[in-house]
Amino acid sequence: MTMSPSVDDLLAAGFAMGGERLVAIDLVDTLMLAVDPPVDLLESPEQQAAWWQLQAPRLPAGPMPEETAVRRLRAAIRDVLDARLEQRSPARSSIDDINAASAAAPSSLRLLPEGEVETRWHTEYGGNAALAAIAREVIELMGDAERLSTLRRCANPNCSMLFLAERSRRQWCIGSVCGNRTRVARHYEKTRRS
Repeated sequence: MTMSPSVDDLLAAGFAMGGERLVAIDLVDTLMLAVDPPVDLLESPEQQAAWWQLQAPRLPAGPMPEETAVRRLRAAIRDVLDARLEQRSPARSSIDDINAASAAAPSSLRLLPEGEVETRWHTEYGGNAALAAIAREVIELMGDAERLSTLRRCANPNCSMLFLAERSRRQWCIGSVCGNRTRVARHYEKTRRS
């Protein structure tokens, strides 16, 4: 498994996110919903290129996905994950969009002569392998109750980022950013009252 980009690499490239184990979570975190108006970290072609370059080692090789398809899949994933956190049913169209992205570029496992196994993405059907891989991550996450139970939203009320809490005590998307801001705000409020 290829490592996710580091928090430092993401922050240096202008992406305030935690470099989650799943590209799907990093993708939904490119839309900051806790600010008004929401901030899309994939607004410009330069931002999109930088984000996909950071994620490339974790995704199948191929062309960068079309912007419209990325936004549609991102919205569907956000709805499905938010629905889980809010204990509600996601929109049927969100489930359909995730399934369609996954099916658009099916994959098969191949055994290599050295005994290793690789995944072959069948882009000849017209789909984008990167989006299919991201959709597959979400489908696998939703089907894994134990792993899904670690899904969290950042405890900072001014943040909308999602993450998988590998440690049960984790409450912040990025401890050095949201955690510090919240601790500083609490300290300020406490000293102001004294």
